[in-house]
Amino acid sequence: MKTFLFEALETLLLGLGAFLILQASVQNFRVQGESMDPTLANQQHLLVSKLAYAVVPFQTAFAATVGAPDGEAFVFNPPQRGDIVVFHIADREGADLVKRVVGLPGETVEMRDGRVYVDGELLKERYLDAFDDSNEPPTLVPEGQYYVLGDNRAVSYDSRSMGPIPQEHIIGKAWVSYWPLDRLDVLDSDAPPLQ
Repeated sequence: MKTFLFEALETLLLGLGAFLILQASVQNFRVQGESMDPTLANQQHLLVSKLAYAVVPFQTAFAATVGAPDGEAFVFNPPQRGDIVVFHIADREGADLVKRVVGLPGETVEMRDGRVYVDGELLKERYLDAFDDSNEPPTLVPEGQYYVLGDNRAVSYDSRSMGPIPQEHIIGKAWVSYWPLDRLDVLDSDAPPLQ
C-alpha cells in the first residue's frame, strides 16, 4: 500500500509539473477580426509560444568583464521582422492583438502609398494580397519597442494608430494554427527582405 501511495503521489506531482510548464510556455489565442487576412482568419485558433521571446536578468561578473550593460537578455532571440506576435495593448484593458513585426528597435519605418519602407528601403511583403493607400510619416522605433502592422492594412488597428509596442507587452510568437482543421499549420515568420 505504501508503494502504491508513493507512486500515485509521484505521478500526481509529475502531472502537475508538466501542466505548470505547459501553462508557462504556451497560450491559446483566438483571432478576432479580419486585420490579419489572408494569413489568419477571423476566429482562427492559435498556439502562442511564450518562451520564444523570454528574457532573463543579465547581471553577472562576466557582463562586467566584457563591458556589457546590466539589464535583460533574450533566452533565444528577440522578435524578428516578419514574426507574427500576440501582445497586450495599453489602451484596451484585457484585449490582446495579433500583428506582424515590420520595424525593429532603432529603425525608421514609413509608409508611402501602402508600401512599407524601413530606413528608406522598400520592404518586400510577399504575404500581402493587396496594398491600401496608407501614407505614414517616418517613425523612429525606440529601443525596446517594435513597429507592428496587420496584413489587412485597410482594417487593421496597429502601430499606425497606437505607435510602436513595448517589448514587455508582447505575450509571445504565434506558433501553430490548430483550428479550424483546414488551416492547421506551423506559422512561419516569412521574414520579408529589404529591397
